[in-house]
Amino acid sequence: MAQRDGMNLVGWQSMMDHAAGLLAQRTGADLAEWKERVAASGTTSEPRLRAWLGEQGVGGYSQDLLVYETYGYPEFMRTDPAELIDEQFADRQALRPVFDELLEAVVDLGVVTIQARKTYVSLVSPKRTFAIVKPSTKSRLDIGLHLPGRQPAGRLLPAKSLPKGNVRIALTAESGVDDEVVALLRECYEANS
Repeated sequence: MAQRDGMNLVGWQSMMDHAAGLLAQRTGADLAEWKERVAASGTTSEPRLRAWLGEQGVGGYSQDLLVYETYGYPEFMRTDPAELIDEQFADRQALRPVFDELLEAVVDLGVVTIQARKTYVSLVSPKRTFAIVKPSTKSRLDIGLHLPGRQPAGRLLPAKSLPKGNVRIALTAESGVDDEVVALLRECYEANS
């Protein structure tokens, strides 16, 4: 795990360890016991397992952990997070400085965990994911913001094609990260902390 000021770039093992801790804290049973319960449940597919876990009160990262432990981990979870980010920008070099500038701005918000996925990066407050960053095209970097109650207006656009957030901000190499973007990120961080 790389850490700089208030920002953490975490690998997936760290996240799964955290999920295992949450599982034990919230249910009183550790990962080994839950794996036994899953095996005894008789579920035969991921959707059925997820439904069964939901009935048991297990959701979120803890549910994902048990699904991965049962059916295998996706390739991106075994890849170094810095490598995942580099791959996202391999054919979008003009956007990498904008992404780096965005991460510099995020440091000033508070404690932020950076979780790299195969096609996007999640920005996570101590409470939950508050934004995702995705190089959507070769010339546009989208920031999906989880701002309940906010409607698209001005710089805030609909976030229909993003995995998280109800609105998004579109950035280009020319636009960069300005004060309005930082203010919206701060609002989003505070609303989700």
